[in-house]
Amino acid sequence: MTNHHMSHSQSGTIELFPSIFIPVIITAAAFALYLYATLSSNKRFQRWPMYRYGCFIIGVLSSASAVTGPLADWAHLDFRAHMLGHLLLGMLGPLLIVLSSPVALALRTMEVHWARSVTRLLKSKPVLWISHPITAATLNIGGLWLIYGAGLYSAMQHNMLIHILVHFHVFVAGYLFTASLIYTDLAPHRTSYNLRSFVMIIAFAGHGILSKLIYAEPPEGIPQAQGLTGGLLMYYGGDLIDLVLIFIFWLQWYRSSQSLFSKFSMTR
Repeated sequence: MTNHHMSHSQSGTIELFPSIFIPVIITAAAFALYLYATLSSNKRFQRWPMYRYGCFIIGVLSSASAVTGPLADWAHLDFRAHMLGHLLLGMLGPLLIVLSSPVALALRTMEVHWARSVTRLLKSKPVLWISHPITAATLNIGGLWLIYGAGLYSAMQHNMLIHILVHFHVFVAGYLFTASLIYTDLAPHRTSYNLRSFVMIIAFAGHGILSKLIYAEPPEGIPQAQGLTGGLLMYYGGDLIDLVLIFIFWLQWYRSSQSLFSKFSMTR
């Protein structure tokens, strides 16, 4: 552990959040809203699939563990824990939450006029821009390069606002990126499989290259041993989650091609 981290811990100049209760309350509220939405939806539509409950619960808990609790405290002192938190907050949590289809569930729960308003918003140009695979990938992977390659990691250890904004960005960018590649939730703007596969390859390569650079030269103030392990976690842990994402993507592509083939055969 570096002297920077030791003095940082002793002085208590910055905590992950002002209070543990804030993320706990947000997590509890998310669970309550999702449960209420599913109960309301089940009264009017087909029952909400059980696996989506599990995806949402595990996804929210994964994301929350990166910003509160023992892992968050440890991450403030140890880069290896920080990188584990990155995988949970920016990759695994968003993937599972996307699989739980929260947008589709929300629209099923809303009154018709509210649902139409939300649908119009989802079809708007700003949402189209930010949810496009290229934009989402740039925000996601580009943000990580700024964090670890432009001094943001060091800055977030000294400034509460930067710390919160960085964690917020990592989660939102991870969610947008995942949702832009696999359409398990409502997606008014759909891009081709070819474009999404290209973006996926470039994004995964960018993530892998960054993890190798961290392995070779950790961010300022990080001990070499922690940098080595953190780089390995980012590389292999990221690959493991990426494999799940790739599997879902290619499964959707296969089913889509089978559907198109069936329609073509029927028209002959």
